[in-house]
Amino acid sequence: MSDDRCPMKPEITLVYDADCPNASSARAALREALTHARLEPQWIEYDRAASGIPKRFLRFGSPTILVNGEDVADEPAVAAAASCRVYLTAGGLRGIPPVETIVVAIKRRRGEAPGTRGVL
Repeated sequence: MSDDRCPMKPEITLVYDADCPNASSARAALREALTHARLEPQWIEYDRAASGIPKRFLRFGSPTILVNGEDVADEPAVAAAASCRVYLTAGGLRGIPPVETIVVAIKRRRGEAPGTRGVL
């Protein structure tokens, strides 16, 4: 029997560089977003420098949060080398995606808010 509060959880992935100054803030934002989405705070992490990392993750700057393999900011993966990532937000450029952006991406991938881009 499934929990009505927790529909099917999408696969959440954090791609980061170990020396990225925004990696821990990205984890905190991800944890908060999952709490808002009423999901367990669990995800897969890939350090871009680790051996054996799937090549598809090497195209992303650090930090990047993916929901079912799609970037929460709907930006193309174009980084060819280790690079910091910035996110354009209503308040300017930031080193992590806003919690609201992550929540909307999770809900969209779960079918709760198809095609919408809103805020909490």
